[in-house]
Amino acid sequence: MIEAPALMLALLVGVMVGAIFFGGLWWTIRWGISSKWAAVWFLGSPLLRSAIVLAGFYFVSQGDWRKVVACLVGFLMARFLVTLLTRVPIEKRSRIIEEGAP
Repeated sequence: MIEAPALMLALLVGVMVGAIFFGGLWWTIRWGISSKWAAVWFLGSPLLRSAIVLAGFYFVSQGDWRKVVACLVGFLMARFLVTLLTRVPIEKRSRIIEEGAP
């Protein structure tokens, strides 16, 4: 029988892996656009981020689907947290649209 602490640990690992994945996505887009090595950024980053996520899910699951589900819930929670933390303020967003510059 699976215990609550094991599920909470899987949830926490999901949040951490999700923060790395979605934070890395934000960071890649932010720095990759102005880089001379944009192709390396946009080809290498998804591979690295996906490998980290797959390894995290694999090690946390230990063959139990309930741990995978808990990890997935944490991963999705991290998506919403990173989205909220990296959101551009409305004033700046309207200025970007009007001027066409960051």
